[in-house]
Amino acid sequence: MGRPRSLHETYLPSQMPAALKPYRDDELRNLRGDDRQGPYQEHDRVYRYDVYNDLGEGRPVLGGSAEHPYPRRGRTGRKPNASDPSLESRLSLLEQIYVPRDEKFGHLKTSDFLGYSIKAITQGILPAVRTYVDTTPGEFDSFQDIMNLYEGGIKLPMVPALEELRKQFPLQLIKDLLPVGGDSLLKLPVPHIIQADQQAWRTDEEFAREVLAGVNPVMITRLTEFPPKSSLDPSKFGDHTSTITAAHIQKNLEGLTVQQALESNRLYILDHHDRFMPFLIEVNNLPGNFIYATRTLFFLRGDGRLTPLAIELSEPVIQGGLTIAKSKVYTPVPSGSVEGWVWEFAKAYVAVNDSGWHQLVSHWLNTHAVMEPFVISTNRHLSVTHPVHKLLSPHYRDTMTINALARQTLINAGGIFEMTVFPGKFALGMSSVVYKDWKFTEQGLPDDLIKRGMAVEDLSSPYKVRLLVSDYPYAADGLAIWHAIEQYVGEYLAIYYPDDGVLRGDTELQAWWKEAREVGHGDLKDAPWWPRMQGVGELAKACTTIIWIGSALHAAVNFGQYPYAGFLPNRPTVSRRRMPEPGTDAYAELERDPERAFIHTITSQIQTIIGISLLEVLSKHSSDELYLGQRDTPEWTSDPKALEVFKRFSERLVEIESKVVGMNHDPQLLNRNGPAKLPYMLLYPNTSDHKGAAAGLTAKGIPNSISI
Repeated sequence: MGRPRSLHETYLPSQMPAALKPYRDDELRNLRGDDRQGPYQEHDRVYRYDVYNDLGEGRPVLGGSAEHPYPRRGRTGRKPNASDPSLESRLSLLEQIYVPRDEKFGHLKTSDFLGYSIKAITQGILPAVRTYVDTTPGEFDSFQDIMNLYEGGIKLPMVPALEELRKQFPLQLIKDLLPVGGDSLLKLPVPHIIQADQQAWRTDEEFAREVLAGVNPVMITRLTEFPPKSSLDPSKFGDHTSTITAAHIQKNLEGLTVQQALESNRLYILDHHDRFMPFLIEVNNLPGNFIYATRTLFFLRGDGRLTPLAIELSEPVIQGGLTIAKSKVYTPVPSGSVEGWVWEFAKAYVAVNDSGWHQLVSHWLNTHAVMEPFVISTNRHLSVTHPVHKLLSPHYRDTMTINALARQTLINAGGIFEMTVFPGKFALGMSSVVYKDWKFTEQGLPDDLIKRGMAVEDLSSPYKVRLLVSDYPYAADGLAIWHAIEQYVGEYLAIYYPDDGVLRGDTELQAWWKEAREVGHGDLKDAPWWPRMQGVGELAKACTTIIWIGSALHAAVNFGQYPYAGFLPNRPTVSRRRMPEPGTDAYAELERDPERAFIHTITSQIQTIIGISLLEVLSKHSSDELYLGQRDTPEWTSDPKALEVFKRFSERLVEIESKVVGMNHDPQLLNRNGPAKLPYMLLYPNTSDHKGAAAGLTAKGIPNSISI
């Protein structure tokens, strides 16, 4: 009792039947729970905010300060840490972290399965691998050693923790993840990047293609000045202008001068220099780390492909009170020689930078973390009968749960992320520095592409932008998806908001946006770029952006993790040694056994096994996945107009599926497959799948929400 006649009915607050309005208000008041401090129980439905003070001792509190701003997370109300009251006490891995009851996995992909999978890695595979490494040389020595992970598996000792987990966990999980049988084999599936060709990942063409169609295709920018400049504070860092010269690149510009290449939009850069340089002294003091700050220049060839021109590796040096850069530039050399291997090393150092940024910012911060405040504010201020709640709620499914699980086992102090990716204990603190410059208004795809110089405004295009690299698979597919979401949101909101006055008079909506901005993203609340939410156009853009982040953006940076990075030499997460220099023992080792030297420089054996075990879990679609254009029930609303709008949206997505398949078969679009013969399907909607046929490691499909 106390609920509206049907949860499927839709009412703006001003239109709610008078007899039901008190129940609507009471429900929201209960969900806010502002008079309840916690700790909250499993059955509670309280949505409140908190800072990230639950990651463990020795880590900064993220959120609530100018030094460490951060989006807010869901409050659990647990007691303070006994030794440091500014921190929240942590739970054991076997205890369930609180999320509101409505947020818990309620479908076939239960929290038990996902939670057990990650905990099995932490509690079972990790100690087993540590024992394994202690009883072996502890290193891979060749690419074949790594291939054995997929072809034959490795024998892990049956340590006590693993034995205990086999008693606790579901049978199917044991079969899928934990080593079983007398030999205790851990065997991993072959990553897509090496399924068709085990050597293609090493080509310059595939290296360049992956900045357009890999797991982190959101970082490349168009170069507008040469040499590339730095935005680091010169009073602290001196002059960090790039040392790449015209002489380094001129011969590979298809007859153009550098200036002509700039003016014709043919030069592009993957610039991780400024992103990491301020942190490298501390990061390189971590055991087993030697990381460079990198810049990589690319040229857009006449056939539409990118080719790498030069890689600059820089390390910090303290001189005269400034942190200056000691830099060296490397240019492409054909494989087969020692110099060719040096070029392979340079590409690996770039991949290390890109892997760290991908996990830390492109994936965790820019999708998981920034979405949670919107989930909380929506549930605190928009009734389930509110049209915007009905619009957005499918795109929140399981996000608070997976984020809570991440805080417990993945991004926490000493967690799997710190263990396997180079920033280590500095990782989350670094992401808070990045968040200082986060802008909600730049998260939509067209604005992001324009900001990065990858597109220009073009009002004659249906997408209102024109790509400067026309064969940019992430952007080409993404713009079609963005436009479909934009049309859907605009048509849907027009049903309920005939004019701006109705929107301004919507008390729930105004409270929702105010709190999402001023509390959920409170450290940035005074930023001038926040939409004022005074017009329907502002609401449509905001909702389109939220849906984009929760669905397509997350799909693009998540579900390719194992397909591309499950083979760690393609995307190492750590570099442990300097570039070999002529005359050194390291260079002599490179001359004797280049594969061994390469592998002993990148991610270690234990980091590799733990890291790719996790990537396999995170890259899987569940059998009951709900994809963009699908709902869990056809009766999600009783409004026939809204149902018709949603039907058109689903139909548009199915049309996009056909276009994606067609582009992947177009021989003129060389970036769609590349040397690895790995077609770009990460933004294939998969709306037409209704039977869970695309479950598992499919490398395709856009789920509605950040649910893994």
